[in-house]
Amino acid sequence: MRRGRDVETMDALDRELINALHGGVPIEERPYAAIAERLAMTEEEVIERLRALLESRTLTRFGPLYDVARLGGAFTLAAMAVPENRFDEVAEIVNAFPEVAHNYQREHALNMWFVVGVERPERIAEILSQIKEQTGLEVLNMPKEEEYFLELRLTA
Repeated sequence: MRRGRDVETMDALDRELINALHGGVPIEERPYAAIAERLAMTEEEVIERLRALLESRTLTRFGPLYDVARLGGAFTLAAMAVPENRFDEVAEIVNAFPEVAHNYQREHALNMWFVVGVERPERIAEILSQIKEQTGLEVLNMPKEEEYFLELRLTA
């Protein structure tokens, strides 16, 4: 599983850009130009910096976040204890499911954590069962009990 570069390798403009994006992307014809104007950058520089952050895996995803539950679906956090010698193999199996997002390796007995988002709540059990069947490993289902909003802000 590829890991991103250390956040400390980002420069001040990368941090400023990410912080600006946390507030939302403007809904307009040229949103990157609007962001660039706020940050005294060019539209091309904003696009190129985002591309570089994604290619280096500093950012693993850039796109909208939808509240699946408000749309009638559901999501859950899942975890697995994956033998180190099988980690990449299991990650490939898990990540092949289009319902899986945010798959991360952790230094813990439960070393693989991922989010499953589905259109119908009953699909969660189906997906987790299929992952168990395909990997031969237990999958722990940890549904949300309470939601908290945390916002990341990077400083120079």
